Amino acid sequence: MDELIGRLAAQAGIQNAVAEKTIGIILGFLRSEGPSDKVQALIDNIPGAEAAIASSGNSGGLGRLMGGGLMALGARLMALGLGMAEIQTIARELFRFGRDKIGADQMGEIVAGTPGLSQFA
Repeated sequence: MDELIGRLAAQAGIQNAVAEKTIGIILGFLRSEGPSDKVQALIDNIPGAEAAIASSGNSGGLGRLMGGGLMALGARLMALGLGMAEIQTIARELFRFGRDKIGADQMGEIVAGTPGLSQFA
């Protein structure tokens, strides 16, 4: 997890704590919106991912209140102070990291199987 946090923080120019929270929010979103078996394989290959999801407050309640989906994800990330350019940078770096961990085919299935996500890949 530390490697991923460092990569995201450096690429997006954000603090490590924000990067960690962002990872948890995005992985929690993928878990609820994406192909569950593929997403779980990704989470299982990132040590500390479960803890990051838990600490990000991804219980699902807030997302449902905001309508869920990609719009709720964007709102949660913007609430951390991230702009659209930073969110895109983070998403691309996270997907690159995912491809390194579970392979391009499985990561591609996650992106393709998650509504609206392909614009960030």
